Amino acid sequence: MNAAKPDLARYLRPGDSIVIGQACGEPTTLVEALIEQGRHIGGLSAFIATSFSGLFTPEAVDGFSLSSMGAIGTLRSLTKEHRLTVIPCHVSQVAPMIEDGILGCDAAFVQVSPPDANGDHSLGLISDYMHAAVAKARVVIAEVNEQVPFTHGELLPGAEIDCAVHVSRPPVEVPPARIGETDQAIAEHAAAYIDDGSVIQTGVGAVPDALLHLLHDRKDLGVHSGMLGDGLVDLVEAGVVTNARKRIDRGVSINGALIGTKRLYEFAHRNPRIRMCATSYTHDPAVLSRLDKLVTINSAMEVDLTGQVNAEQSGPAYLGGTGGQGDFARAGARSPGGHAIIALPATAARGTISRIATTLTGPVTTPRSDVDVIITEFGAAELKGRPLAERTRRLIEIAHPDFQEDLAREAHTIQQRGF
Repeated sequence: MNAAKPDLARYLRPGDSIVIGQACGEPTTLVEALIEQGRHIGGLSAFIATSFSGLFTPEAVDGFSLSSMGAIGTLRSLTKEHRLTVIPCHVSQVAPMIEDGILGCDAAFVQVSPPDANGDHSLGLISDYMHAAVAKARVVIAEVNEQVPFTHGELLPGAEIDCAVHVSRPPVEVPPARIGETDQAIAEHAAAYIDDGSVIQTGVGAVPDALLHLLHDRKDLGVHSGMLGDGLVDLVEAGVVTNARKRIDRGVSINGALIGTKRLYEFAHRNPRIRMCATSYTHDPAVLSRLDKLVTINSAMEVDLTGQVNAEQSGPAYLGGTGGQGDFARAGARSPGGHAIIALPATAARGTISRIATTLTGPVTTPRSDVDVIITEFGAAELKGRPLAERTRRLIEIAHPDFQEDLAREAHTIQQRGF
């Protein structure tokens, strides 16, 4: 059942700003309508944090302007054509910026589940900044999708929806990544930092998937994350993830976005062991400070010899984003018994570029003062509390051997003067 696309001109005004549900919570029918009708309304702008649908192409955004916090997912194709406006911010800042009017939100485009007996909808696969968008927007347009799971968390009353478009279509899916030898080696080093009772935060991709496969001998793991993938299902069904030892939210995996396949979505449907929360909870420092043995795992483009992390840009190419790295890296590094891991391959461009670099080619996403453990396929460099000279030596040890001599030569100045 795919309803006709809504006539957006009935609800939108020229010059309106739209906030769109991201990732697998992207309301694809509404996005298709925006692409088809945006030019005729005129002056529209839209914000989406990430996109995996493939709908946003350089040609598709001719009728409106698009902004994001980064080039995550298929948005990367837009940065290559200079068709995406990047707003550098943590994902936890999106909702406050909407509330304060810094990020315009005249209209909210959301994907929701069918209503429950009380007429309330679940936001299904995404919960991060959408409640803030709904509260701020002049008009709320909801794609009510029969195939979206009803997940536990804050609900959206039907009375708050101005236009409901009823559809039945598979939500966006992000299949598990292919795990290579490098990914497996990185994951093996990272797994050594996860003990029984640890609380994990991770993203999606080859390294996180490989890591989760290695945790089946652990006991009573907990989850508090901004996003979760299919690997969670295996660990819950195996009795590994129980959340039994968390000081807060015992028995429940806390999450902001489900990014995976139908298997994950069916598992999450009316599952009381998963709670979808806004970033005001998932990324809140006060909440994270109550989690012991929190181990956070995030990725990067490159790390310099003092520990500065760039997760956004490689030279002129904008390829990533800030996401939740800053919030979780600081929380993991400060958690009693926890760790903040930045994981990345040692090289890029088929082995011709070292990702352990003398200087960054892009911005500092996570400052060296917040960095804890850097991991490549060649090992782990524990940097927290280490002086700069010692950091250079530890990072060179986990660089690819082909680059270690050049890096050591560049590190000599830091090692001699101590900074």
